[in-house]
Amino acid sequence: MIILITGASHTGKTALSQKLLEKYKYPYLSIDHLKMGLIRSGNTKLTPMSDAAELTAYLWPIVREMIKTAIENNQNLIVEGCYIPFDFAKDFEKEYLDNIRYYCLVLSESYIKKHFADIKKYASVIENRLDDEGCTVESVLEDNARYLELARKHKVNYILIDDKYEIDIDL
Repeated sequence: MIILITGASHTGKTALSQKLLEKYKYPYLSIDHLKMGLIRSGNTKLTPMSDAAELTAYLWPIVREMIKTAIENNQNLIVEGCYIPFDFAKDFEKEYLDNIRYYCLVLSESYIKKHFADIKKYASVIENRLDDEGCTVESVLEDNARYLELARKHKVNYILIDDKYEIDIDL
């Protein structure tokens, strides 16, 4: 089983992946780690600040083929990151899609407004964010509204966090 977890920055993708690792013993791949490995090794001229669409175009073909390989080998894997395209399904034949579960995490406007201090507080719960100054109420509202719009447009599975931050995925 392949679990894809995407969403805007600060939605808890990595924390959820860690929780699923502990619960199901499925390893997870952080696309951010892959991105930084490729950048730091000099295998791309892209940077952490490059346009998200450019990064997705570069990273997704690699991640996609890793997913196919895991499925072909009957391996479980959680893949998390914001570089998973909403139209991911077009890249897989049915026998692959039967083994993939997609979840897009979205924070509601009311959740963000009520819990922004918590969003910032837990930003480094799994990985250290070296520079989090760009995370503002406005940027989080804008990013999550965009993810919600795109999830609805592409008719993909999304989890709307509206009242309490409680996500439990049963596999």
